[in-house]
Amino acid sequence: MATDPIITELNTWLEENWDPDLTVEQWWDRLGSSGWAAPAWPTEWFGKGLSRDEAVGVARAVSAFGALGAPGGLGVQLAGPTIVTHGTDDQKRRFLPGIVKGTEGWCQLFSEPGAGSDLAGLQTRGERDGDEWIVTGQKVWTSTGHYADLGMLLARTNPDVPKHKGISYFGIAMSQPGIEVRPLREMTGRALFNEVFLTEARVHDDARIGGVNDGWAVANTTLANERSGLGAGGSGGAAAALPGTKAGHLRRRAGDFANPKGSARASAGGGAGIAGLYPLLVDTARNNGKIADATVRQDLMHLYTLNEIARFTSARVAGARAVGKTPGLDGSTAKLAMSRIVRLVRDLGPRIVGPAATLHSYADGPAKVALAEAAHISALPIVTEAVLFAPAPTIYGGSDEIQRNIVGERVLGLPKEPSNDRDLSFKDLPKNAVR
Repeated sequence: MATDPIITELNTWLEENWDPDLTVEQWWDRLGSSGWAAPAWPTEWFGKGLSRDEAVGVARAVSAFGALGAPGGLGVQLAGPTIVTHGTDDQKRRFLPGIVKGTEGWCQLFSEPGAGSDLAGLQTRGERDGDEWIVTGQKVWTSTGHYADLGMLLARTNPDVPKHKGISYFGIAMSQPGIEVRPLREMTGRALFNEVFLTEARVHDDARIGGVNDGWAVANTTLANERSGLGAGGSGGAAAALPGTKAGHLRRRAGDFANPKGSARASAGGGAGIAGLYPLLVDTARNNGKIADATVRQDLMHLYTLNEIARFTSARVAGARAVGKTPGLDGSTAKLAMSRIVRLVRDLGPRIVGPAATLHSYADGPAKVALAEAAHISALPIVTEAVLFAPAPTIYGGSDEIQRNIVGERVLGLPKEPSNDRDLSFKDLPKNAVR
């Protein structure tokens, strides 16, 4: 098999630069400055100009080498690509270094209690005050909001035009008076999501990404990257350390967060984690004899096939991006495919682990390890979390129903549902009741 010159170059760089005794901040500074943290970004903006498929290979190679991977989270996944596409050069110089070097964590302030799937119906308002905007409203389902230094904020800056035309997009500082983050506990036991209350919070106009009232186009770039990233399985080398100043990981030893050389980290938390469950399920089925069940083998191959289709979709999206196109409908189809994958894992995992699938530790640490040891199934915590987490991916990133509407209207040419929201000003539209 021919050696991949990109991976050869990467491994040479890692041999010369990886040091587990560096702090996370020091290591991410090296990785981000080299271009290997976000290799799909342009070379002039902290990347190497690689395709997404090549970038996924880079992330996996970093993990296989035993080094700590690039900063994870929504900065590298969503904020960075959006700023690369729509930001000014000043904004790229301001925001991108903190993203690729992990010194600033990001969250996504999009969804609202009264505007979930109908994102353009958001009611958080932004009012101009000289060189600043005053923002008041509520956001919900904000992943990692409690760790974020900055947020991708959508606010309504003109209620007198149709709802898609009066939205602006900002990068807002989360640590300021007027922003309160409240974690939401999930049935997995974790609190990955939050609700965020903004009360006369401020953001400078130079942190506005894109034109005034043109934020919907910018948001679609963020959403397209989110959907294609979720559907494609994301990065195989997602870092265990959290970026930003609030998680407390930057000053810790980098080696403490790295995988042992040649191993792979599995997680139930969507994207890469769900795709990475396939080998874990195969190993578990072999160890406990369930691999002898023909229906289990058939569903494992079904899971493998869906993962491969997702990978090919990722390559197609990468090809479009390489010629300057924003990810489009492939993102919607990829998101729907990912929902099929999580549902299959939800059904297949318990069949493989057996009755122990009814046991779940809602706390990390010794309790989770003890439960897995008692059941003699090392993968048990990952499988049960995947089962409990399965409903979430069908909703976040744009619900499956919304993705089907997009595909139906834009691919199949089906008529749109009757609506006057493209013509009436937002202030004249009926609003969902919000307590």
